[in-house]
Amino acid sequence: MSSVSKKIVRTAFVIIALLFVYAPILILAVYSFTDATTIGQSGSFSLQNYVTLFTTPELAEMIFGSVMLALVSAVIATLLGTFGAIGSFYSKKGAGNFISTVNQIPVVNADVVTGFSTCILLVIVFGINKDSYVPLIAGHVILSAPFVYLSVMPKLKQLDPSIYEAAMDLGASPAVALSRVVIPQILSGIISGFGLAVTLSLDDYFVATYTKPATFDTISTYVVNATKGSQTEIKTALWALSTIIFVLVFLIVFCMNYMSKKKDDPAGEKARV
Repeated sequence: MSSVSKKIVRTAFVIIALLFVYAPILILAVYSFTDATTIGQSGSFSLQNYVTLFTTPELAEMIFGSVMLALVSAVIATLLGTFGAIGSFYSKKGAGNFISTVNQIPVVNADVVTGFSTCILLVIVFGINKDSYVPLIAGHVILSAPFVYLSVMPKLKQLDPSIYEAAMDLGASPAVALSRVVIPQILSGIISGFGLAVTLSLDDYFVATYTKPATFDTISTYVVNATKGSQTEIKTALWALSTIIFVLVFLIVFCMNYMSKKKDDPAGEKARV
């Protein structure tokens, strides 16, 4: 096979893969701007789905609650995951390997097991009221923190292991050396981990199902319940919500990649100028 043929095959494969991943999302986005009630039905251009999304108190309350839950759990998960990664990196080899191994268990474990076990531990064993938000937040932190760890650890491995000790040798306290030397070097990994934690919280269904209060719904649990009902306006408004989430995630990822590339290639930017 010639090099031209190989290039055509690779390009075709990439295009097919992208279409397979993004075509359903793009179709949903198109239908969110129509008055069609089902996917595949013809309809005219309309913004009613977006109007319904932003004017229905039930939907607004659900979105606000989901975003607040995602931010709170992501902050806690980012702190735990970051300091867990730092502790593992600067620990002895045996302890570091043990922490890394334990961290991978929640990653490969089924979400339904995480949600059910969290509910049993906090509600039944410790007696925490299930109508509180403690089990829900704890479940999302358990779900997200290991992924923050995995985002931060590669950045730590790019550092010179002696940089922390060198800072203390120059008179910095452990806290100062950590906050002014180590954390700035791994900040991009921390930000990536935080973004991943927010996404995992917004996307989660099983953990929220077992740990949430009866009167509270996340985006995922609300969507599942809405698809079982008969409120057509609510169902189609969720098309608009899905489109907005996709656009926001796309913009965030694009901006993060652009800023990372610009930071990593300052010499190239100056040379082009």
